[in-house]
Amino acid sequence: MTVFPGGGVEPSDSEPGARWFGPSPTRWATYLLCSRQFAISLIQAAVRELFEESGVLLAGATPTVTTLTETHAAARQALTHKLISLSEFLVTNDLVLRADLLRPWARWMTPLELSRRYDTRFFVATAPANQAADGQTSEADPTSWQTPGELLRRWERGLCGLLPSTWATLTELTSFGCVSEVMSIERLVQPIIPRLSLSDAGLRSILPGDPGYDLATVDAGTHQPANDSR
Repeated sequence: MTVFPGGGVEPSDSEPGARWFGPSPTRWATYLLCSRQFAISLIQAAVRELFEESGVLLAGATPTVTTLTETHAAARQALTHKLISLSEFLVTNDLVLRADLLRPWARWMTPLELSRRYDTRFFVATAPANQAADGQTSEADPTSWQTPGELLRRWERGLCGLLPSTWATLTELTSFGCVSEVMSIERLVQPIIPRLSLSDAGLRSILPGDPGYDLATVDAGTHQPANDSR
């Protein structure tokens, strides 16, 4: 599957200490419909995972200047191997977390029919002007930078696979003309839970609002919810 950078929330993501520039944790809690403490964990997880997997660091030496990430290559590896926390890294290097460069976008949960489930928040971000995403991660191969429209056209031609949450996010983003339009959106992220339907054509995912969603069979099963940040 072709997916966005992201991963799980780590216990260390709840550590306080880093300075924030932009919406406060309390404001993020309102956007994300969660507690203030969990909002801190989600934002720090999103910033950490993005840095680990793409080299893009949403932090700066001052509230108005983002950093060149090459100087933090060793710290990036230490974060990847869980040797330090994001908060430790930011405080040690006198960096400010740039919460203003992120916006909440969606919350997706895996179907109830699946025994292993995920609760995933999606964010959109403005890439700092003096940084470039790279593919220096062991968690994906290959990696690339593409517009939403380009990736959807690859999917239509059968050149890549997309999960329903990825497809829906890309489809939404194609309706915007530029990054500033996307970043102007304020959302309270309600959970989206697809349902699975088995027919002669095979197993398919039905999204809320699709015909047949309310009639799809749901088997409660055994759930293992987890928190994820994309």
